[in-house]
Amino acid sequence: MVDNGLPIHIGAALLGHLNIQTTRGYVAVFDDVVVRHYPEFLDRRRSQRPESEYRKPAEREWSEFSEHFDKRRGELGSCGRPYGTPCMHEHACIRCPMLSINPKMLPRLDELEEDLRARRERAVAEGWRGEIDGLDLTLTFLRSKREQAQRCQRAGLVSLGLPVIPHQKPQLADG
Repeated sequence: MVDNGLPIHIGAALLGHLNIQTTRGYVAVFDDVVVRHYPEFLDRRRSQRPESEYRKPAEREWSEFSEHFDKRRGELGSCGRPYGTPCMHEHACIRCPMLSINPKMLPRLDELEEDLRARRERAVAEGWRGEIDGLDLTLTFLRSKREQAQRCQRAGLVSLGLPVIPHQKPQLADG
């Protein structure tokens, strides 16, 4: 349903999920789906809102908005968390479903996997069962992120970009 345009929060309600993250686990959102549905969503939203609500943002608002997206970029790629929200994983993002790996960082994923496997071997030797479970989970996420980045690399990235608002010329006081 969600892949065919139903908003995910409605899909979650229909399925009886109390947490939208549960629904998100069943939904595979690929770049082509986003690219296809995003313009439709914007057109629908714009048609429902009065023209008077569309105003030019203040310089401070635009600066704050841009800063949020600058903070989303990390070593491995960028985080898709919504505007104005903090990183709930304290930047330990390899397990985060919101992290999109930059395909240029695939060699770095190989280094991270090698390190995680070495840490797992030590955990097995020391009998740290909880650590083994955590490392196995992280390795699963890492491999999934690698597959996602490789798919993007093969398909070519589609950038939706950020809107650009031209800077206003400062008005000088008479004097």
